[in-house]
Amino acid sequence: MFALVDCNNFYVSCERVFNPSLNSKPVVVLSNNDGCIIARSNEAKQIGIKMGAPFFKTADLLRANQVVICSSNYPLYGDMSGRIMNTLGQFTPQLEVYSIDEAFLDLAGISTDLNEYAIQIHKTVLRNIGVPVSIGIGPTKALAKTANYYAKKIPEYKGILILNRQKKIEDALRQFAINEVWGIGRQYADFLNKHQVKTAWDFIQLPDEWVRKNMTITGLRIKKELTGISCLPLEQAPPDKKSICTSRSFGSPQTDLESIQKAIASFAGQCAYKLRKQKSCANLLIVFMHTNKFNPYESQYSPSLPFRLPAATNSSLELVKYALLTLEKIYKAGYHYQKAGVMVTEIVPQDQVQGCLFDEIDHGKHGAIMKALDRINAKYGPDTLTMAIQGGSTDWRQRRERVSPSYTTCWKDIINIQV
Repeated sequence: MFALVDCNNFYVSCERVFNPSLNSKPVVVLSNNDGCIIARSNEAKQIGIKMGAPFFKTADLLRANQVVICSSNYPLYGDMSGRIMNTLGQFTPQLEVYSIDEAFLDLAGISTDLNEYAIQIHKTVLRNIGVPVSIGIGPTKALAKTANYYAKKIPEYKGILILNRQKKIEDALRQFAINEVWGIGRQYADFLNKHQVKTAWDFIQLPDEWVRKNMTITGLRIKKELTGISCLPLEQAPPDKKSICTSRSFGSPQTDLESIQKAIASFAGQCAYKLRKQKSCANLLIVFMHTNKFNPYESQYSPSLPFRLPAATNSSLELVKYALLTLEKIYKAGYHYQKAGVMVTEIVPQDQVQGCLFDEIDHGKHGAIMKALDRINAKYGPDTLTMAIQGGSTDWRQRRERVSPSYTTCWKDIINIQV
């Protein structure tokens, strides 16, 4: 049996942990640059606020209903996610972190009553972290995902549903819309609807040959999972990324090279850190930026340029240096740049880097510096120690007008309780 543990309205729940006055109030969390709504409390959903709605289009509705608006605080959410996953790891040795707010647990060998076990998980996460969760349990990952959907949507289940009997599974699949099935994207859902496949139950009635022909082996695996045949094992060690990209929209359009240099240096440094985190190095770096393509009154320019590194590296010193050199080649004055970014690709394990005869970098020295850099930032908080080019003006940074303190990742933001 598999369990899917999914945090309820995760970003909103994280905000409420440290600000209990938000409980029972309508709350929304905005995306980068305070652009769109990416999380809603149940109270906000009842008002009719849609996921992904642009903030400027819903401002009047939010104001009229006294909705609390929060800018996204990803360092806080990421840290809270890590704490939740560590707590879930106490209940099973086999855990797959599926997303920032979801995890699959392998419950094979659990002798305790599964409902009681799920209740214990629910209570422990709520007690340790303060975030409510919904739990779906089934004989496959797809059925656990289905069970979780109902556990979250139907109040009488109180956040927990176990699909462990054939009749119960059949009833759930007969009512489960095909577009809600895990792994069935919008295009496949539209395709299946045209063939009168409206529910998950309709889907599993299709012949295997037809599904494989029209939806590849992936679609066939989903079908078998829904029939109770496990085809998707837990991925306990997520695969290393084949490319890494860090990009941001600017808080306001940028025109001068100096401000964009600081942004590009910051993005390259973050790419380098992500490479080191997965013990990889990159051979190719790409710098890109673009103006606002939706503004017909401004000249448009969207350059990008690759740079092949002398040797694969994960050194912030190297990546920042070459990213800035690349930026100088594509930057043109007179444009209002809305977004920029750095991508690294052709990634290889750091212990399989092929040397270059003409490479003059002391990689041993760089490696020691990067270890010290990461150690200091891990102890005192992200960006405690950075390259000088990354500091100074912050005009390019995103709008985060309503961001909450980083309660768990920044020393100055730790809550001070006075007795």
